[in-house]
Amino acid sequence: MYCENRREYSNALGREMAFRVYGRGGKPVLALPCRCGGCEEWERHGMTVTLGDALEREQIQLFCVDTLDAETVADRCAPPEERVRCYEQWFCWLTEELTPCIRAINGGTQDVLAVGFDVGAYHAANLFFRRPDLFDSLIALSGVYDTDDFYGGYMDEVVYANDPCVSLSNMPLDHPYIRLYNRRRAVFCTGRGAGEQAALEGTRRLDGILKSRGIRAWIDYWGGDVGHEWFWWKKQLRYFLPWAAGIR
Repeated sequence: MYCENRREYSNALGREMAFRVYGRGGKPVLALPCRCGGCEEWERHGMTVTLGDALEREQIQLFCVDTLDAETVADRCAPPEERVRCYEQWFCWLTEELTPCIRAINGGTQDVLAVGFDVGAYHAANLFFRRPDLFDSLIALSGVYDTDDFYGGYMDEVVYANDPCVSLSNMPLDHPYIRLYNRRRAVFCTGRGAGEQAALEGTRRLDGILKSRGIRAWIDYWGGDVGHEWFWWKKQLRYFLPWAAGIR
């Protein structure tokens, strides 16, 4: 399997950021790691092997990135206004610097599929809802889609922009993004088993908000045996990927 380690300087962050590229072509997939994870996480947990057939057949090309979770959503020391502004800089790196780089490496004309599990599901959903012009599809597994736990209920205009539940709840019904979302493909899934209580509640909350705005999405609730772990995320991703990525 083709794999390349890359480091690029980010003007938005003022530092180098690492990412890994798997595969040589196909639908570009941006892989967001779990809480405080890095660009090696998907390979370390065997997800690249799980997706090996799709990578070898050049149905997808995988871009695994580093997060700044330890400085933003997972930090409990710095003031929330500082942490969310650091998060916004990371968001700008992903959208304004990394996404053009992904397109250049990929060489195709397709928009990007965002995928994440756990906190990575929040990151992926936030990218999709804020920038549907860049991300045409989404797979979010076992996620919570508000920022209450991250910033302790703190709210300002930057938190608002990065809180899908709050921003979507207040989106006008005639907002052009709603029509755009409904031309995209979005999947949200959670189990009902061990470790999934927060994700189950978070997904149900988002489910209601999407319905209230007329935003269509595939929202799937798996059984009581389905826990918050890589074993199930591998099964779920293989199940949802063909539809979300348009693989025939």
